[in-house]
Amino acid sequence: MKIDVLVASEKHLSYVEKINDAIDEAAKARGTGIARRTNEYITDKIVQGKAIIALNGCEFVGFCYIESWGHGNFVANSGLIVHPAYRGLGVAKRIKKEAFELSRKKFPTAKLFGLTTGEQVMRINTSLGYVPVTFAKLTDDEQFWNGCKSCVNYDILQRTNMTKCLCTAMVYDPEVAAKKESKKEPPKRSVLGRLLKKI
Repeated sequence: MKIDVLVASEKHLSYVEKINDAIDEAAKARGTGIARRTNEYITDKIVQGKAIIALNGCEFVGFCYIESWGHGNFVANSGLIVHPAYRGLGVAKRIKKEAFELSRKKFPTAKLFGLTTGEQVMRINTSLGYVPVTFAKLTDDEQFWNGCKSCVNYDILQRTNMTKCLCTAMVYDPEVAAKKESKKEPPKRSVLGRLLKKI
């Protein structure tokens, strides 16, 4: 079995229905919200080069797409899904990493964020440098929050005046990440290395 994880293109449009069905099935199984998108929405992401797909030959394995909000200041990796037959193989991590790299390439200065109820996604996000934040730290773009309307938990979001829900909010800030990187101490030279430098 060889699973390929790559940026989706127009040749992958035949998978749109399977992608949306997989999102629906996962939402029902969890009993928590993964908002279904229209087939046109998923198609648009693929055509724009803003989606990652995983395939085992011609068989659908997984998917994720990126979307920008607030005039490109925020980017979300959304709709992460792995077909049940391929779970537990590290596919979600590979898809998320590719989506992260694609987001950084297309929107290098944007804050990357996500909402999730999944523990595995939280672990993956943490490994990529995301940190948990309050909803106030996310985009205030109404269009983004409108996307939550098809989620079964939308009433909770409304009751809390859009401040909390069952999802955990996580953000990767490239400025903060760059500062952390610059503060890291250079690796200490070994005794041999220090002696060689003196020679």
